[in-house]
Amino acid sequence: MKRSTLILSGLALALTGAGTTLAAKVDLDVVRLNNNLGQLSSDPVLGGYAQAEQARARDAIARLEQARSRDRAHALYIAERRVDLAKATAQFQDAQLKINQLDRDHDQILLEGSRRDAEAARRELERQRMQYQMAQEAAARAQQEGQEATAQAQAEADQARKLAAAQSKVAAAARKQAELAAAAAHAMRAQMQGGDSGAAAPATPPHKPKKSKPKSDDGGN
Repeated sequence: MKRSTLILSGLALALTGAGTTLAAKVDLDVVRLNNNLGQLSSDPVLGGYAQAEQARARDAIARLEQARSRDRAHALYIAERRVDLAKATAQFQDAQLKINQLDRDHDQILLEGSRRDAEAARRELERQRMQYQMAQEAAARAQQEGQEATAQAQAEADQARKLAAAQSKVAAAARKQAELAAAAAHAMRAQMQGGDSGAAAPATPPHKPKKSKPKSDDGGN
């Protein structure tokens, strides 16, 4: 009975630990960005706009969720900019549609000859144009930030390739230096062994040629 109780307690602790580990793996940034994009998609006014930008934002969030730790900061930056760009583009498209509608309404009011209504429409049109300009500037800023982030990622990739090439050259030079050192050591050992063999051989005295005795000068005999 006690053994069964201990086993059940161990299983309960293991399940609790597994649940805690799964909860710890929840990416709060992914949840936040998905919520922001979901609010845009479900917005009754803006949700139908910027479908391409929303799709790219979803792809960026998916890449963030799968990013490795060393790539996470860059992936998070790209995902945030994509979500911001989708929202700004939707606002821009909505403002543009409203301005077009206001332009048509303004023309109709002018045709009807209502100066008062035309002036009010003109003020409203100016206000909407200002909003449109602000939305356009926000979209341009978001697009510029996205382009800068892409350029930065490309520059970092190029730098990494250059570093890898430099490391390869250093490794090749080190291998060459090791080979030269090994060859020099081998030659030195061979020279030392050759010198030891010469010292051990018995010395043979050099052969001296016999000198001929000079003839004595005895008066021509």
